[in-house]
Amino acid sequence: MTLADEIHNCQICAARFAATATAHSPRPVAWFDRRAKILIAGQAPGARVHESGKPFTDASGDRLRDWMGINSDRFYTKSDVAIVPMAFCFPGYNAAGSDLAPPAICAATWRGQVLDSLPNIGLTLLIGGYAQKWHLGDKQPVNTRVTNWRDHAPRVFPLPHPSWRNTAWIKRNPWFETDLLPALQTAVKDALK
Repeated sequence: MTLADEIHNCQICAARFAATATAHSPRPVAWFDRRAKILIAGQAPGARVHESGKPFTDASGDRLRDWMGINSDRFYTKSDVAIVPMAFCFPGYNAAGSDLAPPAICAATWRGQVLDSLPNIGLTLLIGGYAQKWHLGDKQPVNTRVTNWRDHAPRVFPLPHPSWRNTAWIKRNPWFETDLLPALQTAVKDALK
C-alpha cells in the first residue's frame, strides 16, 4: 500500500467530524507523487472538495491557477504539482456555519511522511496561516508574511488564501498583482522546466 493509499483510508478524525455541524465522515484528499516539482501547502479541503475528491475544484482553485499562470491540466498533473494541505479532510463547520480549523492531528500524523516522500520540490506555495506557521515556524500574521514575500522567494511564496474573501485585501495591496504574481509565475515556469 502506498502512502497516498494509507492517507485515503485514514479515519483518525471520524468521531471529531461526526460531532461537527456537518456530521460528515472523513474523506481524505491526498494529491501527490514523488516526482512533483511544486508543493502547494494549503489549509484543508472545503466542502466542494470533500464532495469531488479533487483539490481546489472551486473558485479558489481557479484563482490559484490564475495566480500560478498554469492551466487545470498542468495543475492536476501529480508529477508536477503536489497539493498537501495541513489536513487532508474537510474539517466541517461549527454551529454558526463557520469553517473549523484543520485538525492538528492530521499534520502530526502525516505531514512529515508526505514531505519526506517529495524529494524533487523546487518551489513551495504556502497558502494561509496554518501552512505558513508550520513551514516558516514564526508567529507573524499572514499579511506580514505575504507583504515580506521577498524574504522567502524564489523558492517559497507565502500567499493569502485565493478565496473571494480576500478580494478586498488584494485590491488594497496592488503590489500583490504587480510585483508578487509575476515573480510567482516565473518561479512556477522555472520549477516546471
